[in-house]
Amino acid sequence: MTSLSVGSMPVASEAQIRRLAAEWLNREGNGEVLAVKARPQWLGDPVLAVGGTWVRVVPCPSPLAMRAALVERAADERLVILTDCDEDTLGVGLMAHCAKLKLVSIEPWELVRTHFAASALDPALVREGRWLADALTEHAPADGWPPVSGAVLTRGHAMRSLAARLLAIDIKDLDSAGILQWTTRSVDVVRYSGLPADVRQGIGNWLASVAGAPTRWAMAAVDSGYGTDAIPLGIVAGLLWHPETRVSATVTAARVRLEPMIGGAQPSKNDALAWSEAAHAWLERAVDAADNRPLVTRILRRTEEILTDIQAAGLIQQSDVLPAALAARIRIFADRLRAALPQPVPITLAAAEAALRAAKAHQLAVASSDITVADSALRLLRWLATPDGAAPLTLADAVARHALDDGWVDRARHDVWSGVNDLEVAAAYRQLLDQINARRDRHDDQFAQLLAQATQADAAPGSMLRVEDVLSRVVQPIVDAGQHVLLLVVDGMSVAASVELVESITANTWVELAPKGGRRVGVLAGLPTVTEVSRTSLFSGRPARGGQTEERAGLAAVFGKKAQLLHKADLRTGGGASIDPTVVSALKDHSLKVVAAVVNTVDDALDRSDPAAIDWTVDTVRAVRDLLEHARDRVVVLLSDHGHVIDRGSEAELRSQPGAISARWRPATQHAGDGEVLVSGPRVMLGDGKVVLPWRETIRYTARKAGYHGGASPSEAVIPLTVLTAGNEDAVPGWAGAPVAAPAWWRGAAAPAATGTPTPAPVAQDSQDALFDMVSAAPQQAQPVAPGEHPLVATLLASDLYRARRKAGRATLPDDRVAALLTALLAAPSGRLRVESLAAEAGIPPHRIGPTLTVLRRLLQVEGFPVLDLDPDGKTAVLNERLLREQFQLGQ
Repeated sequence: MTSLSVGSMPVASEAQIRRLAAEWLNREGNGEVLAVKARPQWLGDPVLAVGGTWVRVVPCPSPLAMRAALVERAADERLVILTDCDEDTLGVGLMAHCAKLKLVSIEPWELVRTHFAASALDPALVREGRWLADALTEHAPADGWPPVSGAVLTRGHAMRSLAARLLAIDIKDLDSAGILQWTTRSVDVVRYSGLPADVRQGIGNWLASVAGAPTRWAMAAVDSGYGTDAIPLGIVAGLLWHPETRVSATVTAARVRLEPMIGGAQPSKNDALAWSEAAHAWLERAVDAADNRPLVTRILRRTEEILTDIQAAGLIQQSDVLPAALAARIRIFADRLRAALPQPVPITLAAAEAALRAAKAHQLAVASSDITVADSALRLLRWLATPDGAAPLTLADAVARHALDDGWVDRARHDVWSGVNDLEVAAAYRQLLDQINARRDRHDDQFAQLLAQATQADAAPGSMLRVEDVLSRVVQPIVDAGQHVLLLVVDGMSVAASVELVESITANTWVELAPKGGRRVGVLAGLPTVTEVSRTSLFSGRPARGGQTEERAGLAAVFGKKAQLLHKADLRTGGGASIDPTVVSALKDHSLKVVAAVVNTVDDALDRSDPAAIDWTVDTVRAVRDLLEHARDRVVVLLSDHGHVIDRGSEAELRSQPGAISARWRPATQHAGDGEVLVSGPRVMLGDGKVVLPWRETIRYTARKAGYHGGASPSEAVIPLTVLTAGNEDAVPGWAGAPVAAPAWWRGAAAPAATGTPTPAPVAQDSQDALFDMVSAAPQQAQPVAPGEHPLVATLLASDLYRARRKAGRATLPDDRVAALLTALLAAPSGRLRVESLAAEAGIPPHRIGPTLTVLRRLLQVEGFPVLDLDPDGKTAVLNERLLREQFQLGQ
């Protein structure tokens, strides 16, 4: 039976009636009737056997009903009357039949005891007061309260049961995390808020005592009508009482305005920070579930509203979770960037760097596209801070500059050009782009003039690779070394696009190779830089023009039956397979020394989408991913046939020219104008060997598309070339793992801006001489830092403990490699350096830096102390100089 009550009159349970009847029957002179003050309602058996006596239970809502019960009582039965009438209403005559001549009350605590099947009550429970007994009676669940594990009903057991029942949560969730989660359920919060004040106060006090300050203040918010704001209020409290928040008149006033929302009081500093920590912990858990995102968004917006309501919106930017805080920090970064633009020197660069670090500390930064744009903006600012140098002297120099530097600028420029929604930030980026574009235009002009001169002179290319030389100077030497090749041509891929694509490829098992570990190179496209010229020249091994038929014939003329060319149609497959089985067969056929495949993803995007807004990775260029998966036993030569420029929207300039049939080249029927160059010579395969090509990226001659190619800008004319192997860096004799490809300004370091006109030495004419000569290729990788350059390093290498650990087999690294790594880390701010930059500074190929750091950590980790560690993201190495000195006893 249940023991619910209606109003103030309890409904008696069978257990209670049996207990009262047994006590009554055991007394002498007990009378004919036991009159129990209870609701006249009985759902149990009408006759109960109590101690060998039959007891009939009869609900009697009136004196008349009681009188009838007395008359109808059988001789062998005793009578229990359930009535809500008082003694005066029943009258003396009826009361004369009753035991003790009075009504018997059901005592609330006794009722509680029986509800929990306990033998006794904890005195601390009873001291809580009548409110608790009544609440336990009124809100007992249909299947009863959970019975006690022992004989005594404790205060904790009763309060846990009641709190879980009233809040409609599981008992195990009666902690700060569970209570904060409960406050997100508005229906439950509203229902609880309707309970009597003494019940809410009692439950709130008990929860605070067992679940801590976050629960105390969350329940105070509930009592104040702000229950569903418990998490936002916790975040607000953390900002108002944060140790770094200066206690100003504004903050003090905001704290006072907060009081009505949390019970008319202020939390202590410790309570506020504990509440804030619990709220942030809830957010961290919630953001991991996609279903919670609308709720998280609502909570964060509500937090910002509360801060605005209490006139503390100025604290928003201090938050690491509020969206408005991230936006505010990015605005600060934009301000620092704008301030640095007139003269990007170390002090202004440092201010911009610090502002972006603060923005990246925000929890929403990882998934923010605005942070990606800001990262690129900072890289461009660093590039502006590097000396521009003198103009290149040769076309080879200009090609190298684009492959190693300017192509990376274009990648960052694409991000910034795509822009952000914040108009204040966008204005700063516009100023940045104006300066970047001016410098890049100057470089493009220099490139175009050298291109025109070299093409007309038709001199031997020397160290420079041309597209028609790739088969003989790159592919053939690899085949001669006994390797099979996949010549993977991503049509239209610029250096900027290849930056991302190669990074995503080498993030897994693929290793970039170069002769003698040299740097990447660029390849000069055919002219004009269109597919019918440049791709046909690539596969023919000579300047040529044509379509797929000519391409197949050209490749067969060079390699015969040992090569197969796969075009777009060949790569298409039916449902269920990501790549056609015939393609897989070709890749696995070792009689085919060269398999060439053309992937049109980038080129197609120039027609149908925005190539500047696409991340060029193996996830977006899926054909590359699928081909690589089946080509792990081949050396992969990855390149394009030409690059591209993107449409600049309102900046684009349409020049109508007679006879123009392409967006980026025209016959030389008129002189070259501003932003154009006249190019002629044997390598010009269209326009009767003489064409006008625009070098300025904004010029086009035909209808608008998303992107274009054919012109004389290095973005179109310089082909990125990368050689890859699936983890075997010894695949090609004389070749080795390539060094970090990213320029220093991309990674983080920036040379201070020079005063006056910068005139650093240009790239030497012979810097890439015989680059693909298998015998005499000169290494181009960064030179390791000289061992012992930092005084502490020399002391360490000479120490007895270091030598003992080396002798004990703690490391297989040579001392000069240890010195190079430690010198680079000691020179970095706070001993922190991105792993990519550390590899570059120490002259280590990027694929080796991970294992190298593992060995170095083991060598330096005396007694388990982390002298060298990695950030959780694995991207930043951290050297603890103090621990290094202590563990190796190097002094202070």
